[in-house]
Amino acid sequence: MSLILGIESSCDETAAALVTSDREILAHKLAGQEAEHAPYGGVVPEIAARAHAEILTPLIAAALAEAGKTLDDVDAIAATAGPGLIGGVMVGLVTGKALAMAAGKPLIAVNHLEGHALSPRLVNPDLAFPYLLMLVSGGHCQILRVEGVGQYRRLATTIDDAAGEAFDKTAKILGLGYPGGPRVEAFARQGDPKAVPLPRPLVRSPEPHFSFAGLKSAVVRAHQSGAHKPEDIAASFQQAVVDCLRDRLEKAIQDHGSCAHLVVAGGVAANGPIRAMLEQVADENGMAFTAPPQWLCTDNAAMIAWAGAERFAAGLTDSLDFVARPRWPLDPTAEKARGAGVKA
Repeated sequence: MSLILGIESSCDETAAALVTSDREILAHKLAGQEAEHAPYGGVVPEIAARAHAEILTPLIAAALAEAGKTLDDVDAIAATAGPGLIGGVMVGLVTGKALAMAAGKPLIAVNHLEGHALSPRLVNPDLAFPYLLMLVSGGHCQILRVEGVGQYRRLATTIDDAAGEAFDKTAKILGLGYPGGPRVEAFARQGDPKAVPLPRPLVRSPEPHFSFAGLKSAVVRAHQSGAHKPEDIAASFQQAVVDCLRDRLEKAIQDHGSCAHLVVAGGVAANGPIRAMLEQVADENGMAFTAPPQWLCTDNAAMIAWAGAERFAAGLTDSLDFVARPRWPLDPTAEKARGAGVKA
């Protein structure tokens, strides 16, 4: 059994965790930055990086103390090395490198998206490769076939904005505050999802990808018109996202076939209506549905430690000169999707 220290700092959550290769989470510490970013209605990269630098070292110490372990007990140190806000990524990766060098332990540079992709296996030991993954987060919206550790085939991606980004923007437009995803979901419960005619970009398109930029613009116009209740806009927006995700997922299954499991991961996977839709699609296609608990969907260090454990078991470690990456596709061989600024 191996013990992995995981470090996460890719956006606005600072986290440290100790996880064993037999799926025991010995400690998990997380510090959010809601208060720091709330006045701006979104994450400010410079503020996020500074907050990571201030809290990460004591957070790691607290995780080790909670588990009753020292660095000598750790077999490897896994740190998010991208993709993400480069300042925050650098804070976590440099800290991981320093600890690895000081303790003489291997470094594992983890792709943050691989952390999400493998996180369901942390809580479900029966989840075997391959499986179909819907990865929905603030920065990414993809459908992937997960064939093994480090083995991913991208079937669809966003050509502009991600679903989580659209949730955050809608929350800002409606004055709901930050973080946007949970606030839009809660506010939408008071509204009518059929009240506001919003577009469903790329629905029924032969192209496999996602697009949410046009939907964001439509929300702006609906709000500025003054013709709709804010709660109806929120509910109609959320339903539009659900419809887009469903249509694109069904196309991926139609084009590439199903797997035994449909898995959802990423921060937006905590959304109740989206989970319910995915469970229905899985049932309709004879697939088992797997979703991590909500706390494991949002950014956390347990998933980074677990991805580190999976990579460590496969003999995959990294040198101390590994460079932080603001962008890092899981499937570097995938054909580039159209769209300026596409998130591969």
